[in-house]
Amino acid sequence: MDKAYTDRTWQTGDGLTLHYRDYSSSEGADPSRPPIICLHGLTRNARDFADLAEHLAGEWRVLVPEMRGRGDSDYAPDPASYAVPTYVGDLVALLEDQGIERFVSIGTSMGGIITMILAATRPQTIAGAVLNDIGPELRTEGLDAIKSYVGQGRSFPTWMHAARALEETHGEAFPRFDTEDWIRMAKRTLVLCNNGRISYDYDMKIAEPILAADENAVPPDMWPAYEALEGRPLLLVRGEISSLFGADTLAEMQRRIPEAKAVTIPATGHAPTLDEPEARAAIDAFLSEIV
Repeated sequence: MDKAYTDRTWQTGDGLTLHYRDYSSSEGADPSRPPIICLHGLTRNARDFADLAEHLAGEWRVLVPEMRGRGDSDYAPDPASYAVPTYVGDLVALLEDQGIERFVSIGTSMGGIITMILAATRPQTIAGAVLNDIGPELRTEGLDAIKSYVGQGRSFPTWMHAARALEETHGEAFPRFDTEDWIRMAKRTLVLCNNGRISYDYDMKIAEPILAADENAVPPDMWPAYEALEGRPLLLVRGEISSLFGADTLAEMQRRIPEAKAVTIPATGHAPTLDEPEARAAIDAFLSEIV
């Protein structure tokens, strides 16, 4: 069966080759529409958006980049470059490579932070945005959970072992998942290596800047970056039981940008897959507002 996408690459300012999936319909998406760019979370890759991208690709051009150190993108020689400002610069390089002046961003977790920073620095590039389980303020509980598993470098002999390990770590966030769901998540998150073991599909060194950060440092004020999204279609997605993105933060985001739409995915934590019926319906409605 033919793939629904084409594998492509672009170059970063510091010489890395990064990978992205280009879902361009064979029949051709409406050229008047800006492309959609899906931006993954901290430890994830392009496979996270496979189902959503195929759903959208009939009418939209969809690009799904893999940030440095993830998936088929180069690993960075300097772990210090695993930081949001660098990721924003890498995304800008992709926009310039493809001659993209405006795009619709669908950003999960870290991808949503990249979206907000880009809106603050290059607001003309954002035609609309979906922020998936992320906001200007993050709960300590969720941040501590991420620190507890990122960069551990575990590997497994079978996909079932990998699925069970994911369930041990993330089971509270996805109480409705069955065995097939966990295997599906494992195949999105991990990769079969040349030695026959199954391991996480990212450079373990992405954890170094996170774990080395001063816990007593005052976090940057992200509210101005979020408010830079005002005046364009905006969808806020929250997992009902998210440990990272609080309901109070969502309410404040809606207060500051009243026209923002919001959807809460029931019985789901950090982060919704965006394959849930509630998320899919909300994204389809959101895209109908893009001009």
